[in-house]
Amino acid sequence: MIDNVIKAVLISFGISVVMCPVMIPFLRKLKCGQYIREEGPKEHLKKCGTPTMGGLVILCGIVITSIMYMEYYPRIVPILFMTLGFGLIGFLDDFIKMVTKKSMGLTPIQKMMLQIIITTIFVLYLSKNGDNSTVIPFTNGKKIDIGHLYIPLVYVVVIGTANGANFTDGLDGLVSGVTIMIAVFFTVVGYVTESGTEPVSAAVTGGLLGFVLYNSYPARIFMGDTGSLALGGFVASTAYMLDMPLILLMVAFIYVIEVLSVIIQVTYYKCTNGKRIFKMSPIHHHLEMCGWSETRIVTLFSTITALLCMLAYLAI
Repeated sequence: MIDNVIKAVLISFGISVVMCPVMIPFLRKLKCGQYIREEGPKEHLKKCGTPTMGGLVILCGIVITSIMYMEYYPRIVPILFMTLGFGLIGFLDDFIKMVTKKSMGLTPIQKMMLQIIITTIFVLYLSKNGDNSTVIPFTNGKKIDIGHLYIPLVYVVVIGTANGANFTDGLDGLVSGVTIMIAVFFTVVGYVTESGTEPVSAAVTGGLLGFVLYNSYPARIFMGDTGSLALGGFVASTAYMLDMPLILLMVAFIYVIEVLSVIIQVTYYKCTNGKRIFKMSPIHHHLEMCGWSETRIVTLFSTITALLCMLAYLAI
């Protein structure tokens, strides 16, 4: 029912809006401030000390709202698991940063291993409840069974999406704005296809709408890896629950570009002994170094995502 979708958005929004003003001074008191990398844009140094780990607010809205619908919408459980699982990894990363007072939390290997463990549990669920098929864009909803490639691709898509969301979280309101568009898309698709996943997508939409009021430029709170990895887990798992990992390439295009820009930059740097293609990666920092304002970049990336979501709706 559309009423359930609307209620889920409003409940999660209300929780987020109420919790943020409480969480901001609480995080300041705990000295949970953001640590800015010295090699990053110099303009970002003024953000040092801004409360982070705000992803806890988003997760509270998602979890509380989803629990209210879990009995009638059991298909939201694996999505909620992935959202919380990747959010926990992000929380550990943020917590270590807070304790050590450094910009590095979990090591890349530690973070990857934890992501593989969480993804493996999701893969086991899909193996027992899925059919290895995926919707092919622009074929009127036709599906193709990709056989033995299915499981390896789950790892690539899930971990790639989670880290794509993490890389996108570099400007005030950027990953929030982009992911709101994706969450709205999944909510609409879930409702139209009667997949039973729409309450959790609606909860993410509402939680982010409330959070972005405090996260937009100039941000009063950051979501940290707690939020960005959780959102990546949500986006990837929802795509699989809808049998739409290929559609994900369209709606999460910004995530993909952010990851590719980092891969290209690092590879080129190593192969050319220190030369760079971008002034700085991920690509949103390159645009910053070219003179673009944060709000202009956020508006552009959010608009691109909105347009691609509409195109993706026509493709299913």
